[in-house]
Amino acid sequence: MLDIRLIRENPDLVKSRLALRSETLTPIIDEILSLDVERRAAETQLQQHQAERNRLSKEIGGYRKRGEDSSALEAQVKEHSTQMTTLAALSEELGTKQRDILLGVPNLPAEAVPVGKSAEDNPVLRTWGEKPVIPNAKDHLTLAQAHKMLDFERAAKLSGAGFTCYLGAGARLERALISFLLDLHTGQHGYLEVSPPLLVKSQALVGTAQLPKFEEQQYRVDRDDLYLVPTAEVPVTNLHAEEIVALKDLPIKYAAYTPCFRREAGSAGLGTRGLIRMHQFDKVELVKICTPETAEAELTALTADAEKVLQILGLHYRVVDLCTGDIGFGSARTFDIEVWAPGQNDYLEVSSCSHFGDFQARRMNLRYKGADGKNQFCHTLNGSGTALARLFVALLENGQREDGSIALPEPLHPYFGATEIR
Repeated sequence: MLDIRLIRENPDLVKSRLALRSETLTPIIDEILSLDVERRAAETQLQQHQAERNRLSKEIGGYRKRGEDSSALEAQVKEHSTQMTTLAALSEELGTKQRDILLGVPNLPAEAVPVGKSAEDNPVLRTWGEKPVIPNAKDHLTLAQAHKMLDFERAAKLSGAGFTCYLGAGARLERALISFLLDLHTGQHGYLEVSPPLLVKSQALVGTAQLPKFEEQQYRVDRDDLYLVPTAEVPVTNLHAEEIVALKDLPIKYAAYTPCFRREAGSAGLGTRGLIRMHQFDKVELVKICTPETAEAELTALTADAEKVLQILGLHYRVVDLCTGDIGFGSARTFDIEVWAPGQNDYLEVSSCSHFGDFQARRMNLRYKGADGKNQFCHTLNGSGTALARLFVALLENGQREDGSIALPEPLHPYFGATEIR
């Protein structure tokens, strides 16, 4: 959530940065400012009535001590109390309306974010490795079906489209990848492993900005008013909601494996064959909580940690800098890591490494006590380390051989228990 003081003190800056996302956002700032003026005026009047009521109450005490009639003053006190009740309700109503609108306003893109309208305008920052030459490359679905690794038909019988059952070598490879990723990030990169709940309260999704903006994308358990997690970012970042973290404990670095659940409402991409877009998929998520001064360096390190996965597995990839028209709702800066998938003849996003500034921390009231003794909002970051379904796709398609077998990268051998899939 944006700082109302920033909007109040520098509305032109806020409007100009939001306009880089969409021109339609700028009128919203005028609406917020108008509500802010009304709310503050109501609060000022409330304070004035309260001060006058307190003054009259003291006078009434003097009148009573002297045995004098104080009924006229008491009537004034009653009138001030009535006005206070009305103004308090008005102030609360305006404050709620202002907060509701603020919750729907995206983050300001950082100054370094390239200006653009869509993914077509995202510059490629770097690439790693070489594209493998695989004549007549098969896609992962063909390969997986040949080895009986996935069963979409029976999963559809159970849950509908957008789900799959991992079978045999498929289930074993998915389990191997989870262990490999967690061991890498906790053992080499210094993250603390977390296994969080998979059902969360709505406030957790508000805190990380999935709500109210993306309500239609969430799976909700109405009976208990809980949501299935769309990503481990939600429960893990919210571990410290409403807390004041000690400066000495920053940065906090968490790694968590969870299944992720997304309705993908209105998404035309759900029809893509295979694992490219699913309602349920596995992911290892990396989350960081730090100070504003260290956030840029932490984003660089976070991106490097996610890239290391693909480097160790020997998979060609590129890193893309998301432009103002493509960056996520809550993000101030995002680097996408896209792995090459020969069977798709395209790159697949396997990680979005994002810096949110204090946008999420304000929503969840996550602060730290600075060296000056003052409480300040933390900065939060996260990135997939990585999304397993698409990593699974890349491994199958890059490892395919002419005889139909699938070679696995050497670092996965001890986790999978074999060097290949036959």
